[in-house]
Amino acid sequence: TGMKTSVTSSKTRNWSCGGNLFGSGTFSSPNYPSYYHDNAYCMWQLRAKLHADLLFLKSRSMLENCCSCDYIEIYDGPYVYSPFLGKVCNNSLSTFFSTSNYMTVVFRTDGSMVGRGFNAEFTSSLTPSSVDCSSDNMNIVIEKSYLNSLGYDGHSLYLNDPHCRPQISYYNVVFSFPLNTCGNTREFENGKIVYTNSLRAYNSNYGEITRQSNFKLNVNCRMEEDSVSQILYEVRELENTTITGTGRYNTSMVFYQSSSFYYQVTQFPYEITLNQNLYIEIDMRRGDSSVVLFIDTCIASPSAFDFQSRPYYLVRNGCPIDNTYYAYTTGTSPFARFTFKAFQFLRATEDVYLQCKVLICPASDYNSRCRRGCTKRVARDVGSEHESETLVVGPIHLLGKCDFVLYANDEQYVFLFIMSTVIIL
Repeated sequence: TGMKTSVTSSKTRNWSCGGNLFGSGTFSSPNYPSYYHDNAYCMWQLRAKLHADLLFLKSRSMLENCCSCDYIEIYDGPYVYSPFLGKVCNNSLSTFFSTSNYMTVVFRTDGSMVGRGFNAEFTSSLTPSSVDCSSDNMNIVIEKSYLNSLGYDGHSLYLNDPHCRPQISYYNVVFSFPLNTCGNTREFENGKIVYTNSLRAYNSNYGEITRQSNFKLNVNCRMEEDSVSQILYEVRELENTTITGTGRYNTSMVFYQSSSFYYQVTQFPYEITLNQNLYIEIDMRRGDSSVVLFIDTCIASPSAFDFQSRPYYLVRNGCPIDNTYYAYTTGTSPFARFTFKAFQFLRATEDVYLQCKVLICPASDYNSRCRRGCTKRVARDVGSEHESETLVVGPIHLLGKCDFVLYANDEQYVFLFIMSTVIIL
């Protein structure tokens, strides 16, 4: 007896979804974190708080591995024909900003396979200035009333690259751009990657000099452990203002059909056989040649909630433990690839879960932990604190004597085919 991964829609629906939401809060797909329904159509209309003309949406999704089958669409306004912000499918952590006080979110599914759905959080931007970063984008939000109080407007703002222009709404000015564009500079501080930009404004576009105090915001994205810490401070005369936010590195883990790593596995669920080679790639959603990824530790367990009672190590501290584990690429590229043979635990259910810890280091640092490879003993890191975000791969489920099927399960936020702890060094 195995788990089922498809849900048959009944003729009479006893579930509902969608609606109008205001200010800030959360919403999710039907039945989340359990499996959603076939042929679902849900639409949420989000509206910002009074005097806040911008919405910030962050979603975690675990959908069928088919972008034309089950997906989420986000629109910058109150209608589905408002400007299109983006599409979310498969398994991802996504962030969106509106340029108005409305945002529309649509969730569609087809009549075949299903997943566990998504959970989303939305907030209204009310702070005078803020910055949000991920490995994908830097997003800077300035309240227009704050600018006006200083004698500036949105049209007078520019970044290090003056060709990068903001989106200006009634209440806010928003810069949103990839980390490696718009004049961002990249530095390494104590092994950490730091992206820096400056936001400036002048009272006049005429003349060559000025003796007036000018507006300047220095924006830093400091990549630490598995998250991104941002510090934004204002340089204006002798006064400084500090605003701090947090974000996450966006990484993904996907299965491939062979050791060529050319064709991704699109089948859902992924049916495999005992002793079959599994081919896995881990990377950041936006490639960055300035960093390398290193597979530190991967643990298998018969439980998604307990990796301590019966841990089985595939690799530990970069050292292969399982004799079928092999790393094709680790510690030398902005992605990591490995393989191992499918197996089952004795005296347990047919389910196997995998937890992997991945380190991210500057590519230019040849003395980093990523470059040292296998280490039998790990020195205590006195210079940093480690946090982790957990994503799940598994279970690998034994259907019969030789057939497996791969499912997603969840602890808190669970992503199909992924369980990784990312640490920036």
